[in-house]
Amino acid sequence: MTIQSSRLLFRSFFLGGFECSSHRRADGRRLDLLATTGHDRNAAGDYKMLSQHKIAVARDGLRWHLIEKAPGQYDWSSLLPMLHAARENGTQIIWDLCHYGWPDDLDIWSPEFINRFAQFAGAASRVIRDETDGNAFYCPVNEISFWAWAGGEVGRFNPTCHHRGADLKRQLVRAFIAAIDRIKAADPEARFITAEPLINVEGGLGDEQHVRGAEIYRLAQFEVFDMLCGRLEPGLGGAPECLDIIGVNYYPDNQWYHGGPTIPLGHHAYRPLHDMLIEVDRRYNRPMLIAETGAEGSGRASWLHYVCSEIREALEIGVSIQGICLYPIIDYPGWDNERTCHVGLLSALNEHGQRSVCVSLARELSRQQELFRDLEVMADHQASKLAVAG
Repeated sequence: MTIQSSRLLFRSFFLGGFECSSHRRADGRRLDLLATTGHDRNAAGDYKMLSQHKIAVARDGLRWHLIEKAPGQYDWSSLLPMLHAARENGTQIIWDLCHYGWPDDLDIWSPEFINRFAQFAGAASRVIRDETDGNAFYCPVNEISFWAWAGGEVGRFNPTCHHRGADLKRQLVRAFIAAIDRIKAADPEARFITAEPLINVEGGLGDEQHVRGAEIYRLAQFEVFDMLCGRLEPGLGGAPECLDIIGVNYYPDNQWYHGGPTIPLGHHAYRPLHDMLIEVDRRYNRPMLIAETGAEGSGRASWLHYVCSEIREALEIGVSIQGICLYPIIDYPGWDNERTCHVGLLSALNEHGQRSVCVSLARELSRQQELFRDLEVMADHQASKLAVAG
């Protein structure tokens, strides 16, 4: 057993993630998921509900387009109530600074985008530092790989380009690194996570070229990490210290055949999650966080059961997993059709301004919390024995 209770960076092993996308769809409409889920006005109640389920850590977000009203002029009124609510409730927050959205006056392809984002990140970190007990945690740019594909390759949302995914990935990496520099200047103790998709792509029964193409696609999931730490395209400014805590996002549809359908859990081609985590650990040797995971409808509890069992296996092998973030923690309206996606531990607000709890997921969460607690007790006991022996 290699699990150590002292390894934990966060106040609880389980985290709740609040959907905070603020991008513009291909039709030009801007989304604001913090507003449509009601979390922006109900943060205190939401954090309290999480604490009732022994979740003391959350991923949450700033809405850059609301805060920077004019170049260099910031209105923190959308952030401060959330900061105060988190502090009063004792909830530790990992703050997303750019979750797909930016101010309308900026051209994302311009050098000014990077400069303005870095200035915004530095200013935000000073506000957050003054309202935070302990280390402040940031995810500067959420899911660069997915954003590069969705916004730069297939035009699903802003900047709605086609065949420019590689260019967008580089630009977002530059912005991520510039934000780290500004935040570190303001708060040297700040910590950073990524939130990148963890995927598996299989060639199936295709010919040698098809199988090789599948592996190239699979390995592309590591490009952002390699750029950040300077292994790939060092001219972007990456360095080892830019890769702090590796956050990976993992969902039921994160494995597929190259050019084909999703590989379902239980299929012979489905790669075990713990094996994928071991690969990431061996490549980078950094602490890891499951930055997003979850399923919809009746699959919520069984998916958590699977993920947790795989995490325990990875922990026992020696992979440093710092936590599991249930994401999104609140049911939310779908980006494209606004249907209610029943993915959360907590429901949408009802007509009385209250949320209900998904009972099956809550039960499974409680069960998993006990199992992880038992592992920590065992680790403490072993650590004590080793100390005595030493």
